[in-house]
Amino acid sequence: MATETLRLSADIREKPGSNQSRRLRHAGMLPAVVYGHGQDPISIAVNTHDFIKGLHHGHRLFNVDLKGQSETLLLKDVQYDYLGKDIIHVDLIRVDLTERVTVEVPLEFRGVAKGTTAGGILDEVMTHLEIECEVTRIPDEIAVIVRELEVGDALHAKDIQIPEGAELKTDPEALVVICHETKAAASEEELVEGEEAAAEGAEPEVLTERKQEEAE
Repeated sequence: MATETLRLSADIREKPGSNQSRRLRHAGMLPAVVYGHGQDPISIAVNTHDFIKGLHHGHRLFNVDLKGQSETLLLKDVQYDYLGKDIIHVDLIRVDLTERVTVEVPLEFRGVAKGTTAGGILDEVMTHLEIECEVTRIPDEIAVIVRELEVGDALHAKDIQIPEGAELKTDPEALVVICHETKAAASEEELVEGEEAAAEGAEPEVLTERKQEEAE
């Protein structure tokens, strides 16, 4: 599925800085920086509402008019406020529609692991995978099917199906998700094993010695 490109209007920021950025945000504009392709970075501002609406609809590619020229920009980084709620700044990089890029794609865990019905816990270790793909074929998410996982089973990056034509950049051996025992279950098992080990290690009672003691 091809990645859709959203057109955004942008204003050049002649005097970038924290004070101007605050004024822009109060005016409903979002500060951004455009860089890449060997050109000098440009500070711009885009409409906050339009950008966030596009972001929520899965857009990562934008067409923006810069200095009278239309450029295709890829969202590279998003900076949030200290509460992690509002976007306060974004980084955009220039791209050609024919090139390949390396991006981080969020993971969507699907299904209910079999091991959880047996008392296990599903631990989602990673939230994103890094892949290289065509700029027009960046997936919104990568599905991770977990329903077949039993207690003790795990999936690594190499086990996750990525889109056709994409190349995995994350370490293939990186742990993505694991279904493991609860601490309570593990402690109970350790207790039972400890009792069994103690019983096996106990010295047997010698009956002949006991009889001699009773006779005396």
